Amino acid sequence: MKKSLAVFAVAVLALPSLALAQKYVDSDGKLRIALAKQPFAPNRQSPGPDTMAGGGLIEKLEAMGALVRVSKVALTEEEDTEYGGWKRLGMALGHYGKTIAQNEKDGYFSVGLYASCPSLPGMLAGLQNSGPPQEPLKVGLLWLDAHPDYNTPETTRSGSLGGMPVAVAAGKCLHGIRLDAGLNPPIAEKHIVMGGVRLTDPLEQNILDNSFIEVLGVDPLRTMSDDLFAQLDRLHRTTDKLYIHIDMDVLDPKEVEFHGNAVPDGVSSEELARLFEEIFKRYDKASAIGFATIPSRDPNGLALQAVHHMILGAVTGLKARN
Repeated sequence: MKKSLAVFAVAVLALPSLALAQKYVDSDGKLRIALAKQPFAPNRQSPGPDTMAGGGLIEKLEAMGALVRVSKVALTEEEDTEYGGWKRLGMALGHYGKTIAQNEKDGYFSVGLYASCPSLPGMLAGLQNSGPPQEPLKVGLLWLDAHPDYNTPETTRSGSLGGMPVAVAAGKCLHGIRLDAGLNPPIAEKHIVMGGVRLTDPLEQNILDNSFIEVLGVDPLRTMSDDLFAQLDRLHRTTDKLYIHIDMDVLDPKEVEFHGNAVPDGVSSEELARLFEEIFKRYDKASAIGFATIPSRDPNGLALQAVHHMILGAVTGLKARN
């Protein structure tokens, strides 16, 4: 199926974008950056988003000339009584999507700080719904993770929702969570590119092999390869907004020693910081970046340093663009 992508990309080149390029600067020329925390995981709340926003990140951004907005999603009192972790997560993502959409409309670049990867539909919903009313935007996704997270309840071996968020966002399963998040329609497979993937379940691999998703390994990220930028060029032509998602397990375990899903031979945060600087400088539709699953144990502060390094790389590119 993937061989038809090149033909499709050519066919849609002439289609207009619904979204104007967002400059993310105020009248004084200051970058507007929103740190958007989403602490809800499927069955708990995580301190991870607060951790990632700490350690002097706001001061570092302000030193770069940024005006920083901070938000944290919460349930209403009535929602907080709802039964079921997945249902509560979906409702939290609904609030999160509205926060992201408002950031976009206010001219703030969103940095998503997540408990875990199932936050993805909320971010995508916010970008999708940040344009004209009743005109959902097309969102392109660069998914950077040691795992594709394209399992469904029928293919999963673990039963973990953490292995399903891209499948949920693409409309393959668990439509209730996606619709509660406000992501409708689902994002298209042809608008998904994965990088750093190096551990896939057998049935999950079969789904990917029969999809329109483009899957790249670690080396294209390390080298900023032509293949990677050819895919990003395609997403830039065929979508209205680009979103970059990072699960911390995409990194080499040296930087995320206590990550529960660490996989050997990952990319370094320095390499990704350079990549993000180039992406956000080059593509004016690159509209948000998000980080999930910082390890709860980080005794030497390496994981937190890695997050900050990657965020500052993206903001450096954004500053050069603006």
